[in-house]
Amino acid sequence: MEASAGLAIRGLVVGFTVAAAVGPISLLTIRRTIAHGQLYGLVSGLGVATADASYAGIAAFGLTAISSLLIGGRVGLALVGGAIIVYLGVRTATSRPGEAATATERPGLLAAYGSIYGLTMTNPMTILSFAAVFAGFGFAAGATTLLDAAVLTLGVWLGSGLWWVFLTAVVAWLRGRVSNRGLVWINRLSGSALVAFGLVAIAIGLGLL
Repeated sequence: MEASAGLAIRGLVVGFTVAAAVGPISLLTIRRTIAHGQLYGLVSGLGVATADASYAGIAAFGLTAISSLLIGGRVGLALVGGAIIVYLGVRTATSRPGEAATATERPGLLAAYGSIYGLTMTNPMTILSFAAVFAGFGFAAGATTLLDAAVLTLGVWLGSGLWWVFLTAVVAWLRGRVSNRGLVWINRLSGSALVAFGLVAIAIGLGLL
């Protein structure tokens, strides 16, 4: 029990740390929170947490065949994910902010969860990050038992989810205190950053970086 508690805590730390790293997924979740409200942003964040837990589970359960397949396919993942991120960046940079969308105007919560889960899973840096972090924690060959692996995976999900609860709450609080002009610049800056992230992902996929 004591060992499982230690694994859960380490999983929380890993999940929170990986989720808190600034990247295109963070920017997309912030953008969704601004555009559609805290609940929509939080559900999107939980989609990211589920993707994080999926990759953590692959590492924790020692599923080397799947891990090798994902790493081997990182070129295709980088090209697809990068292109999508560039597209979303252009849309974000050119959109004009308004009031948070009503329930009938915003896409469904299930779509928010599923779409960002898929986008996170196409990000080759996620599996590489978890491979590096797990190796650093001594889990390179997977956890010792199935229970340990399950506890570690759940800890990663909770840690990542905790970050998204915090982030979306802060963004939602700030959203009502920033002028429309300020939101326009937020859109432009975050959209430009997304385009840059996408282009870097494509360049890495093509072996240019």
